[in-house]
Amino acid sequence: MATRVNGGSSHAAVAFLRQALWHGESVFTAGLILQELLQGVNGPKDREKILTRFGALTLIVPGLEDHIAAADLQKHCRRHGVQIDTVDVLLAQLCIAHELTMLTTDNDFTHLARHAPLKLWRAPK
Repeated sequence: MATRVNGGSSHAAVAFLRQALWHGESVFTAGLILQELLQGVNGPKDREKILTRFGALTLIVPGLEDHIAAADLQKHCRRHGVQIDTVDVLLAQLCIAHELTMLTTDNDFTHLARHAPLKLWRAPK
């Protein structure tokens, strides 16, 4: 699952995502990611570009059990000193539940993955 990728278009995660899309690999996302991107859009052209590009991705929709498991995961992390916001913990839970590898540059997920079976994409060395 691809989440926000900070660091510009030259970041290894962005290159990997481009290659995956180019080769027709399955890439999943969540409505929360689309929503966050649209909130930062600077005009109708950029908005339309995002909507068009996201139309090619498979959207994972969280259900009741995902929200319950995300709340439990957030409490588990907090007990271990890891603060993670509601959106991020739900995204992590979706990856865990669907056995997906998360593609992100957000270090909060690295901390979360120490306390949960979240698989994170790592750039080849």
